[in-house]
Amino acid sequence: MSRPTGAEPPTFYITTAIDYANGLPHIGHVYEKILTDAIARYRRLAGDRVHFLTGTDEHGEKIAKAAAASGQTPQAFVDDLALRAFRGLWDRLEIGYDDFIRTTEDRHKRYVQEILQRVYDAGDIYFAEYEGLYSVGAERYVTEKELVEGPDGVRRFPGDKDPPERRREANYFFRMEKYQAWLLEHIQTHPEFIGPAGYRNEVLEMLREPIGDLSISRPKARVPWGIELPWDPDHVTYVWFDALLNYVSGPVSLGLGEETIGTAWHVIGKDILKPHAVFWPTMLRAAGLPVYRRLVVHSHILAEDGRKMGKSLGNAIDPEALVHEYPADAIRYTLLREASLGADSPYGEGILVSRLNSDLANDLGNLLSRTVSMIQKYRGGVLPQACEQGTREHQIESAALALPGEVLRLVDDLKVNMAIEAAMNFVRDLNRYIAESAPWTLAKSDDTQRRLDTVLYTAAEGLRVASVALEAVIPAKAQELRAQLGLAGQSYPLTAAWGLIPAGTAVPGGPVLFPKPEPLPKAEAAPTPKPTNKKEKKTMTQPAETMPAQQPAAQPTETVAPTQDLISIDDFARVDLRIAEVVEAEAVRGADKLLKLTVRLGGETRTVVSGIRQWFAPEDLVGRRVILVANLKPAKLRGIESQGMILAAEDEHGNLDLVGTRLELPSGTKVR
Repeated sequence: MSRPTGAEPPTFYITTAIDYANGLPHIGHVYEKILTDAIARYRRLAGDRVHFLTGTDEHGEKIAKAAAASGQTPQAFVDDLALRAFRGLWDRLEIGYDDFIRTTEDRHKRYVQEILQRVYDAGDIYFAEYEGLYSVGAERYVTEKELVEGPDGVRRFPGDKDPPERRREANYFFRMEKYQAWLLEHIQTHPEFIGPAGYRNEVLEMLREPIGDLSISRPKARVPWGIELPWDPDHVTYVWFDALLNYVSGPVSLGLGEETIGTAWHVIGKDILKPHAVFWPTMLRAAGLPVYRRLVVHSHILAEDGRKMGKSLGNAIDPEALVHEYPADAIRYTLLREASLGADSPYGEGILVSRLNSDLANDLGNLLSRTVSMIQKYRGGVLPQACEQGTREHQIESAALALPGEVLRLVDDLKVNMAIEAAMNFVRDLNRYIAESAPWTLAKSDDTQRRLDTVLYTAAEGLRVASVALEAVIPAKAQELRAQLGLAGQSYPLTAAWGLIPAGTAVPGGPVLFPKPEPLPKAEAAPTPKPTNKKEKKTMTQPAETMPAQQPAAQPTETVAPTQDLISIDDFARVDLRIAEVVEAEAVRGADKLLKLTVRLGGETRTVVSGIRQWFAPEDLVGRRVILVANLKPAKLRGIESQGMILAAEDEHGNLDLVGTRLELPSGTKVR
C-alpha cells in the first residue's frame, strides 16, 4: 500500500495485545493498556515519533458461542463490546492510542488474506488431518505437558474452565517447525528480544523441544465466524493467525508500511506468551516481514489478599466501578506503581486509597498547595526571580537535570514502577527542602527576602520538573499541576532542563490536586472465630515459621492496659534497632512469601529473610532504608540463616509497609 502524503513511519511503534471480545474487560486488561500507554507517553516526551495500536480480536469459536448465548449475531455482539466496553473504558482512562483496530474491519481482513496467500504460495502451508487435545478457552491445540491438574483432579489448560476436547479434523497447517532453529538462534543472539529475562528463558525452554507445525484453519461448517482462506472458502482462518496480523494490518492500512513492524514493542500478558513468542515471529519470517523489536511480558494482577481474582471468590475488581469511583490518574498511578512486570502483584481498593493518600495527596498534592499558597501570600501570586543559589539549591538542580535520564533508563529496562519512584523521591526531596528552608520564617525578616525568593522559585521549578517526569503516568493531573503554576497549555520534553519558568509568571493556583477519598467502610465485626490454623497478621516481617502461636486479640476497652504488659526502659534498651540499607534482594526459591535481603549495617552486611514478597518486588527494595532488629538470635529459614528482623506495619486492609526513614541517615545508625 502506498503511503499517504505526510505519513512518516514511527521511530517507536508499540502495541497492546488486542482484547478478545467475548466478555467485559477485567483489571488485567486495564493494567496492560495503562502500562503500554505510559511507555508510549514516555517515548513521546523523549522526542520519539510514536505510533500506539490497540484494539479487539473479534473472530473465533468462543465469540460465536457467546453471541448465540446472548441471542445476538456475532457482529452485533462484538460491536457492543468493542465500542462500549473496551474502547469506552480506555477513553475514560486517558489511553492515548493512535489506532484502535478491530479484526472484523475490512482493512484487516484484506491484509490477513494477502499474507495467507503469500505464505501459501511460498509452500509453507499444507493440508493434513490431525487428532489432538483442543482447548476451547485458548482456541488452540495443546499438549499433555501443558495441562495442569486442578483441585478436582481434572487436568486442564491453565485458565480454562473445562478440560480440553479430543478432536480429529482436517485443517491447513503452517510449517512452523521449519523456523524453529532460526527463532532459537535469534532469541539467543538478541537478549533484549523478550523481557523480563524470566520469560525469555521460558521461551528458550519451549524451543529446545519439538514445537510441531501450527493448525491455521477451521472448517467453515463448524466455525463459520472467521476470515475465509483465499484459496479455500470452505475453511476460515484460525483465530491466532488472524489476530496476530493486526500488528501489521493496522499500520499498513494507514500507509505506514510493513517495515513498521521492525520497530515494534508488543506488550502482552504472560498467559499468551507462546503465541507471541513462537507463533508470531515464525509467521513474520515466513511472510518475509521484519521481526518485531521487543516482547514486553507482564504478570498478573492479584486480589489484595494475594489470591488470584475470581467472581466465585468475590475478590474481582470491576474496572467500570473503579473508574466511576476514583480519578483516572489515581488508578493509573497506583497500578503502575504497585505492579512489577516479573511477578504477580496484589492490587485493590485499599492499596489504591493508601497510595492515593500518601504519594499523590500528601507528597505531590501537598507540595503544590503549599508552594502556590506561599507564592500568593508572600509575593502576591507572582513567581519571583531566584537569587543566589546555595548548596541545597545546587543539589536540587543537579537532581532535576539527572531525573529525565534516570526515568527513561528505568522505563527502557522495563522498571516503570521504579521510574515512578525516582520521580516521587525527587518530589519528597522538594518537601524536605521546604521544611528545611522554612519560608514562613524567611518571610518575617527584611534581611532574608532574597533567600525567600530563591526558595519559592526552586520549589515551583522543581514542581514543573516533577510534572514532566510524572506526565506519562498522570497526564491530566500533570497538566493541571502546571496550570496552577501559571503554565496552562505548556508542554515540555523529558530532557535535562532547569529554570524554564519565567520569573514574573502569575501563579493562579486552583483546587486540591488529589482530594483524599472518604475512608473505606470498615467491615462489620465478625462473630468470635473458631480455632484455626490460619496465620495471623503481624507487625514485623519475621516469617511465620519462626513466630510463636499468637493469642486471640483482646477487644479494645476504656481501661488502661495492665502494668504487667508494660516494659521498662531497661527492657527496651536490650533491643538493638538500627538503620539498614537494602543492597540486594531476591525471591527465595520455592517460597511464595519470602525474600532474601542483603542489608548494609554500617561496615558490615547481613542476610535477612523476610516474608514480604506479597507486597514488594525485589527490585523495589534495593536502596531503601529500613529498621532492623540487629541483636535478634539468628534463625534458619528455607536453609538460609536470617540475621535480624525487618520492622513493618500493616493497616486494617492488609496493606503492609516497611518502617524506615526518609532522612539520609547512614546505615548502622542506632534507633532510640
